[in-house]
Amino acid sequence: MARYRNILVTSFFVSLITLWLCRLPHLSWYNQAAAFSSPASTASADLDLSRVDAPFVSWPLARVCKETTWNPGVVFICDDNSGGIGNIRNYLLTCVRYAIEAGATGLVLPRIRGRSSNDLADLFVEHQPFEYYFDKKHFTSSLQTACPEIAIYKSVNDIPNAGKPLEPEKIQPITYTKRGGCDQRELNKHSDRFGIEFRKHMEKTSKENKFPFPSMEHPRAYAMAWGVQFDLQVYRDGPEFVSTFGGLLKFRKDIMDLGLKTAKYMRQYATTQGTTPPDKRIGSTNFTGMHLRSESDALAFWPKFEQQSHAYLEKTRALEFHAAYLATGNETEADKLTEIARSKYLIGVMTKRKLLEPYHSDLKALDKLTWDQQALIDYIVLLECQYFTGVSPSSFSMNVALKRHTKMDGLYTRPWKIGREDERSMLVGSYEKYWEDWLFMFDSIWP
Repeated sequence: MARYRNILVTSFFVSLITLWLCRLPHLSWYNQAAAFSSPASTASADLDLSRVDAPFVSWPLARVCKETTWNPGVVFICDDNSGGIGNIRNYLLTCVRYAIEAGATGLVLPRIRGRSSNDLADLFVEHQPFEYYFDKKHFTSSLQTACPEIAIYKSVNDIPNAGKPLEPEKIQPITYTKRGGCDQRELNKHSDRFGIEFRKHMEKTSKENKFPFPSMEHPRAYAMAWGVQFDLQVYRDGPEFVSTFGGLLKFRKDIMDLGLKTAKYMRQYATTQGTTPPDKRIGSTNFTGMHLRSESDALAFWPKFEQQSHAYLEKTRALEFHAAYLATGNETEADKLTEIARSKYLIGVMTKRKLLEPYHSDLKALDKLTWDQQALIDYIVLLECQYFTGVSPSSFSMNVALKRHTKMDGLYTRPWKIGREDERSMLVGSYEKYWEDWLFMFDSIWP
């Protein structure tokens, strides 16, 4: 009898241990998922959201969508974008935010407006697919996970019950908020009213044109009449939304991989720089990232080469770094800055092309990219550097600086202090006049 009891007790404990071991992987997976989908967990607050490959934290967007009043049959089109990655990225995010505020239950997968290869100032050539820059699968799955009410269509022709290709109505969201007299560049500080006023607009136009009110049986498409890339006060949705919303737009994998490789090569190069004899050198991987904005399409009132280069190199010297990565589309001035850095500051400067020259397959991959796509490689490396120096009011520089700023306090990062530098970035520029110096852009950029 005692032997039988011992067998029962042993079997009981073996069963308990087996159940516990089988349960462990499930618990681990569940907690990891909760870090990105629920505000209850603090794990997502510790993420480095400044990384280009940071996971998308969905719960701030899901919370906004849960509070939305949806209008079935309303479809938004976000194709009226142009410029470099800073402008296009911010346009798409702002347009999607307006679509949510309007209660749109449909979104046509955005296209990217191309730039002329012969004239960089010509920003309005043929459209490119979403994958020209971004990971389509990540965007669609992330948006629909957070906002399952929104269907994403490949094109206008794929909208159900459209009958024939819908001709989108052009709208300008800021005009719906009855702001009164103010500067035309004023941000939409009453964006909370947009959804309400937009519904009134749909009711009015339906009666005037004798159209059915939008529904799944009678869909209606809307597009922006003008660029909205710097239209919203982004912090109205809270710091956790601002810090994570940009995660919807992840660069496509081949570009991300090449950018991270380039950053790795730059760290390797940094270890070879400095005045210590090579046999005694303990190489540092630290390097400054510089964005020199002096291409032919730069505006006349922006800081010139001399102001930018002097500030960048002085900061690098103050940090006691001996290497710098230079992002620019102006090869002549890149050579000029490189020579000044070497002869006057003893700082080694590299560009993406110089870094990739020893790696044939990587250089070949770079050469397959267009001018604007190659700028994404710069964007990635500048996120990876130890300290970034850029120029205001370049939307590219601002975008990089604000994205890097999210590392300060993670999910709850406070706004960038305009006119100052933080521990990770510095922007050269004029900070006296809100409109003339384009300081309003800081309030409207999604990191």
